[in-house]
Amino acid sequence: MNIKKSILLRVRLAFLAVAVFAMLIVWKIGKIQLLEGSKWRKMAEEVNLRYMTVKATRGNIYSDNGSLLATSLPFYKLVMDPTVASDELFKASIDSLSLQLAQFYQEKSATDYKRKIIAARKDSKRYLVLSHKTLNFQQKKTMMQWPLIRQGRLKGGIIFEKMDKRYMPFGQLAYRTVGFVNEDRAGAGLEISYNSRLAGRAGKALFQKMAGNNWKPIHDDTEIKPEQGYDIQTTIDINLQDVAEDALNSHLLKHDADYGCVVLMEVATGEIKAIANLGKNKQGGYSENYNYAVGNQGLTDPGSTFKLASMMALMEEKEVDLYDTINTGNGETKFSDRTMKDAHAYGSLAIIDVFAKSSNVGTSKLIYQEFAKNPLKYVNYLKSFHLDKPIDFQMKGEAQPYLPSPKDSTWSPVSLPWMSIGYEMRMSPLHTLSFYNGVANGGKMIKPMIVKKVWQSDKIIEEYKTEVLVEKLCSDKTLDKLNKMLQAVVDHGTADNIKTNNYLIAGKTGTAQKIKGGKYIKNYYTSFCGFFPADKPKYSCIVVIDSPKGFSQYGADVAAPVFKEVADKIYSLDFEMHRDISEQEIEAKKDEFPLLRAGNVKDLQYLCNTLGVSNHYTGQEEWVAAVPVNNAIMWQGRSQVENLIPNVVGMTLRDALYLLENKKIKVRFDGKGRVQEQSILPGVRAGKGEVIYLKLG
Repeated sequence: MNIKKSILLRVRLAFLAVAVFAMLIVWKIGKIQLLEGSKWRKMAEEVNLRYMTVKATRGNIYSDNGSLLATSLPFYKLVMDPTVASDELFKASIDSLSLQLAQFYQEKSATDYKRKIIAARKDSKRYLVLSHKTLNFQQKKTMMQWPLIRQGRLKGGIIFEKMDKRYMPFGQLAYRTVGFVNEDRAGAGLEISYNSRLAGRAGKALFQKMAGNNWKPIHDDTEIKPEQGYDIQTTIDINLQDVAEDALNSHLLKHDADYGCVVLMEVATGEIKAIANLGKNKQGGYSENYNYAVGNQGLTDPGSTFKLASMMALMEEKEVDLYDTINTGNGETKFSDRTMKDAHAYGSLAIIDVFAKSSNVGTSKLIYQEFAKNPLKYVNYLKSFHLDKPIDFQMKGEAQPYLPSPKDSTWSPVSLPWMSIGYEMRMSPLHTLSFYNGVANGGKMIKPMIVKKVWQSDKIIEEYKTEVLVEKLCSDKTLDKLNKMLQAVVDHGTADNIKTNNYLIAGKTGTAQKIKGGKYIKNYYTSFCGFFPADKPKYSCIVVIDSPKGFSQYGADVAAPVFKEVADKIYSLDFEMHRDISEQEIEAKKDEFPLLRAGNVKDLQYLCNTLGVSNHYTGQEEWVAAVPVNNAIMWQGRSQVENLIPNVVGMTLRDALYLLENKKIKVRFDGKGRVQEQSILPGVRAGKGEVIYLKLG
């Protein structure tokens, strides 16, 4: 009996324990639902919802005339909420939509797309990425006509997620100057230099985490809209940039050089119109891989282009007659334990020819004689020319120039003569150009400028003006002598190979021998720096080509021809640079027929006959020019020879275009009226893809 009672008691206690445990479970569930529900719901939301940054649309970069150098183009990713569409709409659209997707993306079959969308709809998936390929605006516009997609977000459940991609309309042209910014906020060129202006202000929005680790934006009242970045306008002339890059590339290939750069600057303003930087790539060609004109990799001994600064210091220190002579002997002279050498033995040279012939011996002797007792005075002159300090360029990464000083521990008995010819120092090409530009600009050295303004819509945020680095480099008397010396280099000196009768060039060649392992090797840094037209400077330009190979390895043979090619193209484009017509020429032209000058003979005869103007022609040529004789017109034939540039002066633009374009010549023109000037003389053989510039008036 006692045993039965004991068993019964144990059973009751067990049931009681189970009941109490069940009640505890019910109580815990109630507590979670009623008391802690908000806490756990909030945690669930935090897992699946997150405030994320929404990038702003980046500002544009423009050339000087408003052409786009870099812009952000909208691209889209096609996403779908397959649960939104009604059953009727979904069934009516799914087959056609799947077929369109298959044909467009070519990633899956129509059946696979259909199966994928139906499965997502059954599983109530709210976020389905149909393809990770991005769409441009036109592709998006096309898709918006497709079944279901044309119903939009609310009826069809279709979402086009927008993302911006940086696009450079001119491709690799000025690529390094325009630059880039990567995901780590590192970069180069204008993109990184003006990143704070271009980037705009990011926004914030609530995103929900979906399957596949995708995040879907939730547009609610908490959304903070991003603010678009500002635009910047550069000084770059895209046509001149093309000219500079093309000329540089062809000569780099010709000489199998390591790298090169060209910088073209407007003398009066300091505006950089072209800046080309090309380095050898893995394919054996050249691409914009570094800004050699500005950065540390282009920082090197400037070589003989520095002789201009030495001569300026000499002439400011004492009175110098350009035709005083100095004996350069057999082309060698000793300073301490080192021998200074010339490329040739010149003997006795006038000072103007020491510069024109680029005599190292003559230059170093002149500087040593004047400054050996006080070399600090020479260095102080160079510092007054702003050659020891950065120019504070508008782009990041500007190299720091280096000038040795007698106060340095590295100064030696040979430092002064070697400095005088551009060794034992470091300067960037842009810095050298700034100095030369100062000479061209009447002694006023100004800061090179590549950005003109920052703006948004019609509001200018910041505008940049020309800044002066040195108000007056030297006296006018010194400037006059330096200009004569620079012109002598091209007239009868080391760069006489680029002399032209069309305009005057002033400049200096440079060939700096490179050092490896503490010894000079037969590897050169070649350059040419100058300005044109020399009598009325409008542009200054520096060309650098590093480590050219082959027989020609000097600045005159390698760099100077690039300068000439760029200058010639600019001359053909810029009619203001052409010489003025003399009074005698104007007098000789006074009696020329004022209206009917040249064109198709049948058209001109018809016009004259209609107007009652006496005219006569006995030739056979289809194209003629008018020759007034008393009160009549005699038509003079203009023969057209295959592959030769025709004479189109006096013709209407229509006739000129007909003749030139039939010869596969590209035509660029400026102005209105008849052709007054043509950039390529008649009778010159027309090259393939030749471009001719016409001035109308």
